[in-house]
Amino acid sequence: MYAGVDLGATNIRAVVADNDGTIVGNDRRGTPTGPTGIAVTEAVLTALRTACEDAHADPADIRAVGIASIGPLDLAVGAVENPANLPDAIDSIPLTGPIENLVDSEQVYLHNDTNAGVIGERFHSDRNPDDMAYLTISSGIGAGVCVDGNVLSGWDGNAGEVGHMTLDPEGIMRCGCGKDGHWEAYCSGNNIPRYAEYLHDDDPVDTALPLDDSDFSAADVFEYADHDEFAAHVVGQLAHWNAMGVANLVHAYAPLVIYVGGAVALHNTDQVLDPIRAKLPDMVMANVPDVQLTTMGDDVVVRGALASAMTGGTGDRSRMRR
Repeated sequence: MYAGVDLGATNIRAVVADNDGTIVGNDRRGTPTGPTGIAVTEAVLTALRTACEDAHADPADIRAVGIASIGPLDLAVGAVENPANLPDAIDSIPLTGPIENLVDSEQVYLHNDTNAGVIGERFHSDRNPDDMAYLTISSGIGAGVCVDGNVLSGWDGNAGEVGHMTLDPEGIMRCGCGKDGHWEAYCSGNNIPRYAEYLHDDDPVDTALPLDDSDFSAADVFEYADHDEFAAHVVGQLAHWNAMGVANLVHAYAPLVIYVGGAVALHNTDQVLDPIRAKLPDMVMANVPDVQLTTMGDDVVVRGALASAMTGGTGDRSRMRR
């Protein structure tokens, strides 16, 4: 049997599959926010154990595990180090070693979550060109990129952190990583409410948005945009930054197709993807790619992790084990 794990800033997913890749065990739970990274490690192990129970399997039955994780990663020690979208008290999240001990196997493959996303798209989708990208717009922003048939991971596993591209040289918004002007600082699910508050403070206007509500969220901005002029303005500004970020991705890697996932995009597809498609021709000097929603919803990353487990960490269908 094989397993895939998706460690996100908000949720943890674990799946167990049989030898043909059919998922027979599943678990989803919230990602702990402390007190330390060990609490997150324990939650990942619990999710994997529970998925095994759901599959009526023992962890020792698992031949290989693919892990898709938020970053930044330290592949040398198999851990997440100082994650940008979790509290500062969580400085290190050990993953590879504890999971190897749980399943009694050294075949544990750690990837940035967006790299797992592009592995999932290439492995499972009908259309899987050699030049493509998977972009997530969620709690954070990132991309997995495949160029000439090779998924780019980087020496430390952190290639594709496009959410930390500097889009605004004035740096009016600070990213969760502590740097200013990053794409993620404006358009991620965590930071959209902060950006809306900044825009309103800069130019106070009447709005129905619950800006002073402690539960004010990105979902409110998109929900109110149909009937609130200020909310519509915020969504328009997000569209500008998103299109600029995607144009940078296109110029750097020349993908033929970009699949987009993540909660912000999945729950607000028309308001997020349509403006990107409309603006790209005016921003891109080369070939404009096909931009479409992922075909696998919020399963794409965990299914990419599973594909990694089944192919020795590569996602290459020709290397599936039998």
